[in-house]
Amino acid sequence: GKKSKNPALWWVDGAGGEVKWSFEELGVLSRRVANVLSDACDLHQGDRVILILPRVPEWWLVNVACMRTGAILIPGTQQLTAKDILHRLQKSKAKCVITDDSVAPAVDSVGAECQSLKFKMLVSEGHREGWLNFKDLL
Repeated sequence: GKKSKNPALWWVDGAGGEVKWSFEELGVLSRRVANVLSDACDLHQGDRVILILPRVPEWWLVNVACMRTGAILIPGTQQLTAKDILHRLQKSKAKCVITDDSVAPAVDSVGAECQSLKFKMLVSEGHREGWLNFKDLL
């Protein structure tokens, strides 16, 4: 059959930059992210992942990757305070949190109080001590 010309994901940022992924590209990328979650974060079916990102393509990759691995995705807004994040981490017993530079300090401020939290992943060009870098691992 004919391949659809419609993208699976078409994202445009505030400056007009675009990301367009076909269904095949989304599949390949989400499998790579699933491998990162399984290997680097040692996540298995039923493990919980808290994802706090703005509307960026990586949000969708992690979402689909969690479906592939069987991990339970717990989405959160960037408006969460450190207290909110602590509550969610403790109640969910999340093993991993994935966020960006704007939320990472709040996670760091409460992370020691969460026994189940084993992995912190940063979606950023930069690096942060104690955090895995999503883009490097991908």
